[in-house]
Amino acid sequence: MKILLTVHQFVPDYASGTEILTLSVAKELLRRGHEVFVFTAFPAQHLAEPIQSDDLRLDHYEIEGIVVYRYYHTMQPTANQAVVTEIEYNNHLADHFFSEIIQIIQPDIIHFFHLSRLGTGLIDIANKKSILAYLTPTDFWIFCLTNQLLLNNGKPCMGPTMSSGNCVKHLAMLSGEPAAKKYQLIPTPLIDIALTLTKNFLPAIHPMGYEMQALINRREFNVTRVNTLKAIFSPNKWMTQMLRRNGVNAQLIRSSAFGIDIAGYESGSKIRTDMARTIGFVGTLSHHKGCHILIQAFKQLNHPNLCLKIYGNYNRPPDYSPEYCAELQVLAGDNKSIQFCGTFPNTEIVNVLNGLDVLVAPSLWYENTPLVVYSALAAHCPVLASDFPGMSEVVLHEQNGLVFPAGNSNVLAEQLRLLATVPDLLPRLSKNCKPPKSSMEYVNELVAKYQEDLAAKN
Repeated sequence: MKILLTVHQFVPDYASGTEILTLSVAKELLRRGHEVFVFTAFPAQHLAEPIQSDDLRLDHYEIEGIVVYRYYHTMQPTANQAVVTEIEYNNHLADHFFSEIIQIIQPDIIHFFHLSRLGTGLIDIANKKSILAYLTPTDFWIFCLTNQLLLNNGKPCMGPTMSSGNCVKHLAMLSGEPAAKKYQLIPTPLIDIALTLTKNFLPAIHPMGYEMQALINRREFNVTRVNTLKAIFSPNKWMTQMLRRNGVNAQLIRSSAFGIDIAGYESGSKIRTDMARTIGFVGTLSHHKGCHILIQAFKQLNHPNLCLKIYGNYNRPPDYSPEYCAELQVLAGDNKSIQFCGTFPNTEIVNVLNGLDVLVAPSLWYENTPLVVYSALAAHCPVLASDFPGMSEVVLHEQNGLVFPAGNSNVLAEQLRLLATVPDLLPRLSKNCKPPKSSMEYVNELVAKYQEDLAAKN
């Protein structure tokens, strides 16, 4: 089969969970003899030189035998599209390039692993070409503009309200404009009613009318297109619940937890002969990942047998929250037991996890089961995780790890103290860490559905 995968960003420039998942699927499909292509995006604002023409916003490269077509995305008006908010989810230029790519490679299957920066208009194109298309949602982008279901005050969100009044309030606050604070004083239901009544007249009564119209239409536009897919592979129960809550057809959803490359992991629990403990954080150093919560908890202990290793994108380009990284350095202060270890190639994940006694995932959003959690369990490295559904479905409290209330550094500190002082706790948790699904098993599930639908189509 010829299989085209899409993702909002890709290796080697980006290597977070979604990118690694897409790469692992691509490599496994290649190993089986399929032809694999990737369509991805790159934020054009991070280029050294500005792109002079829209015609130059597509190039391609090859990595590990995979041909990658890369669209240079920009949140700027284009020749035929002026509303920036609409470009974010219905990108006509990306549609144009996608049509060209499909014409060139003639894929049998299209699998969307992320549509941010590309838009759900790509689904329309697949349907017009009668190509079987699928989706694996790795976050909540389909119905959440910021992907995370996280409000600007740090509280979790359940998705857009009736007319996306809460989204209007959220974006107003994110703008940082002093006048935006007035939106916080208005009850969301009132904003919803006002937007519903004036939806078709907003351009005439508000200077940002077209932008607000696009925001109001965003969820319906995306969900309508997602509901035309052949199947949606949901990684956990919480994702399934949120998809259904926001209008996605439940009959399309198939449960399919992510798989990882389990090569190199040793079987059996780790054997520890002393009470020294190495605590680890592995992930993007952005506020929503909660590394500051871990540092706050660790500093409460002042325990001589504990050290904290932080693996993340410290001193990376601007899209990787340099202000937050600087805040973490200040928070850590001169504590010699806290080490900032930088990044590492994904091929080194086994060695990194083998050097940890426990992994902490202190996320502040509805994390969609990070791949690093599965990797830790494969390494028999217990996980301490925020008690969000996507993670507590995998990290079972007092079995293969511990869960704590998201953002509560005091409870996390107490759990770390227990690991440092109760001799049999960590070995017992490590023993109960079971190997997760492999990439091979995960791709088996995808391919079985592809083949079933191809047979029915033919």
